Amino acid sequence: MSLIVQKYGGTSVGSPERIAHVADKVIQARAQGHDVVVVVSAMSGETDRLLKLAREIDPRPSERELDVLLSTGEQVTIALLSIALEKRGCPARSYTGAQVCIRTDSAHTKARIMDIDAARIFQDLKAGRVVVVAGFQGVDEHGNITTLGRGGSDTTAVALAAALKADECQIYTDVDGVYTTDPRIEPKARRLERITFEEMLEMASLGAKVLQIRSVEFAGKYNVPLRVLSSFTEGPGTLITSEEPSMEQALISGVTANRDEAKLTVTGVPDQPGIAHRILGPIAAANIEVDMIVQNVGEHGLTDFTFTVHRNDYDKALDIVKQTAKEMGAREVQGDNRIVKVSIVGVGMRSHAGIASQMFQTLAAEGINIRMISTSEIKISVVVDEKYLELAVRALHNAFKLDQAAQR
Repeated sequence: MSLIVQKYGGTSVGSPERIAHVADKVIQARAQGHDVVVVVSAMSGETDRLLKLAREIDPRPSERELDVLLSTGEQVTIALLSIALEKRGCPARSYTGAQVCIRTDSAHTKARIMDIDAARIFQDLKAGRVVVVAGFQGVDEHGNITTLGRGGSDTTAVALAAALKADECQIYTDVDGVYTTDPRIEPKARRLERITFEEMLEMASLGAKVLQIRSVEFAGKYNVPLRVLSSFTEGPGTLITSEEPSMEQALISGVTANRDEAKLTVTGVPDQPGIAHRILGPIAAANIEVDMIVQNVGEHGLTDFTFTVHRNDYDKALDIVKQTAKEMGAREVQGDNRIVKVSIVGVGMRSHAGIASQMFQTLAAEGINIRMISTSEIKISVVVDEKYLELAVRALHNAFKLDQAAQR
């Protein structure tokens, strides 16, 4: 008998009818001889509804109380799914993150999982029950409820799969796998049969919304086979796994686009050692993640410093940087929250030259100006004006012939 962890997202449990459908899928997996642990998100739209309620009372609510509030969404879903399973004669037991001892650090709204005590789950599985766990949440060492950030239910599922040494972690969503790009932008996008942890990690970090970044990190670190499947249609989905040395790698696996970007530039900064820390230190202290960074060549003892943050953090980051710039005597602070990041990803880049040149030439041919560039061994990212997002994605998808299956 194998052990699988199944995770169902908000659209998969968005109504009583869909929860009943999920219960049927869980029972089907049990009938195939699997022990099953299920992780669920809040019902579709519920987290946004709760967040709106909080912000109607206070535009910047306490993050501790926000976690207490938002964690209730998943508590509703675990109870409803367990009720649906019991009604069908399938023994089930629901647990919140705190009840199942998912221990995290104390970074409210962005907590990281430190440890999981799986003893209670193993007891229930041994007793023949399906265990239903609330995703997205945990508890810190002081007993405070914490949440893992948007998409955190994926991380919960993979972390549980690692702790339980599950045979596979199945992520059920409203799409039937990982695509070469967003099919809503490029209809020629193609579902990938398989992709490496490394490629999926880059794609998730660069805007692909299929999986949360930390869930892929967990899966890669603990070598948990991860499969993305659809809750609504049958199919093999996409397997995310370790790279096999014998595999012939596709040149480019996908094109991603991230709308959640904002850019801040501090001009006229004294060009001296430690300047990056003076600007970014207060940003880090405010728990704001910085993505791309560019520092221009100094001239006349001054330089310009540019970096990007998540668009949700833009206003907060702008306030901090303005204060820092004032203290430093910088010329001015410029901000732009109408930019996007477009990226190409593929482990095949390691053994092929000229990829960046082809990307830049393709964008230039479409009249798209590149504002920032960032590279790694298997990805190239550019920042462009928001209005060019769809054009850039379609042009790159076509240039690298991603609609055609490559031998992997």
